[in-house]
Amino acid sequence: MAEPVLSGGCQCGAVRYRIEGTLGHAGICHCRMCQKAFGNWGAALVSVPKAQFTWTRGKPSEFRSSAIVARGFCAGCGTPLYMNEDGDPNYDIAIGTLDDPEQAVPTSQVGIESELSWFKALANLPSHSTEDDRTAEDLRKLKSLQHPDHDTEMWPPISKSSP
Repeated sequence: MAEPVLSGGCQCGAVRYRIEGTLGHAGICHCRMCQKAFGNWGAALVSVPKAQFTWTRGKPSEFRSSAIVARGFCAGCGTPLYMNEDGDPNYDIAIGTLDDPEQAVPTSQVGIESELSWFKALANLPSHSTEDDRTAEDLRKLKSLQHPDHDTEMWPPISKSSP
């Protein structure tokens, strides 16, 4: 049986990657560093052996969030891509950067000492689709300019109306 091949990347498409093989452990981290790195309640991450991982377009920039942890991100759009502890043979990839994030279902949570008081209530909030509160004109203006959820020969695409 062939090993799975997954891909992903940043929002603007400047940094893309490929994973050849099975994903490792997926989990949620609530630590304060992940909150700040992702600008959110925390981070959903999946472990991937570096030996199965290839940067296919561009390279991420890095920020050392502690003496032993580097965090990779796209310098162009700011998308958080990974964290890596010194000496760890794995990247912890941001699940949302996978082209198919459904492939990495979190099975545990860590850093709960920093969990925000309202996190557990998120699933109980009222919800609706984007289309429910937008006009057709609004939706046309919201047309995504981000990289699609699949590999492309080049990005951004060359406009057919360009000289």
